[in-house]
Amino acid sequence: MGDNQIRFEDGAAYERMMGVWSRLVGEEFIDWLAPATGLRWIDVGCGNGAFTELLVERCAPSEIVGVDPSEGQLVFARSRHQAGIAKFLQGDATALPFDDHRFDASVMALVIFFVPEPAKGLAEMVRVVRPGGTISAYVWDLLEPGGFPMAPLQEEMRASGIQPLLPPSAEVSRMDAHRALWLDAGLTDVATREITVSRTFEDFDDFWGSVEIAIGMASGTRDMSDSDKAELKTRMRARVRSDSSGRITYSSRANAVTGRAPV
Repeated sequence: MGDNQIRFEDGAAYERMMGVWSRLVGEEFIDWLAPATGLRWIDVGCGNGAFTELLVERCAPSEIVGVDPSEGQLVFARSRHQAGIAKFLQGDATALPFDDHRFDASVMALVIFFVPEPAKGLAEMVRVVRPGGTISAYVWDLLEPGGFPMAPLQEEMRASGIQPLLPPSAEVSRMDAHRALWLDAGLTDVATREITVSRTFEDFDDFWGSVEIAIGMASGTRDMSDSDKAELKTRMRARVRSDSSGRITYSSRANAVTGRAPV
């Protein structure tokens, strides 16, 4: 891959920009899955551990391992984890460092559209899960209106003639593509669900703080001049709506899928 990509290296910055959103969706996702307690989990593309921590809190796993390519994200994940159950390892989603049938459940939270070969990543998730185990994921509905938390920024960029950078496998974020991927992998009991959540920012500056982080993560915008950023900030202030207290609230939507490994 070239340099024209989205990079997540700072776990604390990612937490402010996307970790909060991830937790909001993750809570609904776990409620939908309703998994048994005491399972062995692998969280593929765990990032800064936001969803891993939810699994620890909500699912009482007997074992849980988070895998991610970014050591910077993993450092944050280890620092936030207090229960001592989770282990965090550096690794590639398409070449997981585990034997076949090692886990009861594998999951990807907001990750699969970052995998250049989603089918290969899914095949690895299936490989490391026991027969009958669950393979699940959720991802922002990236290509549809209102599906992505950074949609206000993307809309303003497009209005300004700037094409926002998308992850390498953006098409897989569509519900039909997501479901087809699971079916093509031979999974059984495949089910899907839309999950819509809302986040509230205290004021425009709080909102803008998360937007600035997103700008800095993509090579096409991270080198914007101060004057260009100031102009973008002004346009964003006019685009988003606040209530009488100055708070900004809006919704985003994720597509979720789950299935079972063939027995």
